[in-house]
Amino acid sequence: MPSLFRRKPADLVDESVTSVTTDEESVNARPRGYTPSKKELGQVTPKRPTAGRRLSAPSRPLTKEEAREQRRASRAEAASEFRREGGPRDRGPERLLARNVVDSRRTVGTWFFGGALIVLVGSNQAMPPIVRLISNVLWGALALGVVVDSVLISRKIKKLMRERFPKSNEKLGSLYLYAIMRSITFRRMRAPQPQVNIGDKI
Repeated sequence: MPSLFRRKPADLVDESVTSVTTDEESVNARPRGYTPSKKELGQVTPKRPTAGRRLSAPSRPLTKEEAREQRRASRAEAASEFRREGGPRDRGPERLLARNVVDSRRTVGTWFFGGALIVLVGSNQAMPPIVRLISNVLWGALALGVVVDSVLISRKIKKLMRERFPKSNEKLGSLYLYAIMRSITFRRMRAPQPQVNIGDKI
């Protein structure tokens, strides 16, 4: 009974020959250099998830008013940053020390430009001789005060530099000039902005 459902060896041979022959014909029919697709190889390309993907909003050109406002905001931000942190010449602990020395005291230099304007007006030839004399005396007093103040500031910086930064490569001459130029600038216009109050110990 089992022999009735058993396949003959000849049938197995014919089937194997037929399948090989079909594959060989399909391969020979393909052109040279043919690359089978992933579908033909049985591979499935995964699809990209669309849930977390953000759609980019279409960009539109700015109007003249918007561009002008954007430039104004950029300049204001740059000026504010410079006011807080200063520029490359303000970097370093030595420069910070020089700024603190100047900002912790009242300097004659802050009155220099205001006094220079008064002297310029008072020294006019149309003014009475007494006014011109007072203007010249005021000019001399301001100049002398700036010189004395600059010497005191430089001596203070030199002393603190020797105590706190004995191995610093910062040139004292450039540091003195940096502090003197800051001392003749109005306190509210100094950049970086002062970090100490007048009278604080440095």
